[in-house]
Amino acid sequence: MAAGTEHTQHLRLKETQMNLNADPYSSSESEDFEGQLREAQQQLEVLQHQREQLERQKCEMDDLNQQKEDFINGQIELTERLSGSVTSIDRELFELRQELEDLEQTRQSFAAHLVRIEKVEPEGWQRETFNTELNRAVCMLEQAEEEFDSAVAHFAGGRTRGVFGQPASGARSRTGEGFGANFRAGLAYNLPLLVLGTLALAILFYK
Repeated sequence: MAAGTEHTQHLRLKETQMNLNADPYSSSESEDFEGQLREAQQQLEVLQHQREQLERQKCEMDDLNQQKEDFINGQIELTERLSGSVTSIDRELFELRQELEDLEQTRQSFAAHLVRIEKVEPEGWQRETFNTELNRAVCMLEQAEEEFDSAVAHFAGGRTRGVFGQPASGARSRTGEGFGANFRAGLAYNLPLLVLGTLALAILFYK
């Protein structure tokens, strides 16, 4: 009986030793697994954070690229508009300067004609030079009128066409009529002298 009891205790002791030996090993494996699980969870969180950060950077880059594209399109459009406007303005300024130069020359010419015409005083003409003065005055008027008509035609399509007033229709014909009237008036004015001169020559011839 004693031997059986001793054998049973020995078996129980071995079983207890096995149980004692198994518990630390099992606990270590559990702790390692939990540590790995926590580490994997942390890595997953880091990866998730990096993914979100990359997505934000991608959105920011897409937005910047869109803004750059909008700027380039606006730059091209505005450059074309400004370039076309500058060309048009340059052309307009050139035409304006040319027209102003022509207008200044025309003004100087008109002013000179005006001075010459205003100086003409038919009442002061002498009988001996009446015809000469009359012809000279008529030629002067015709020259001024021709230059005036030429200027009106030159500026007809410009911005300053209104400075010349309404075109004088039939002005040239009126000048011709005026010349004829003045010629007839001069002839009538000098007719008595011509008659007297003819009579004087006839008297001298018959003598």
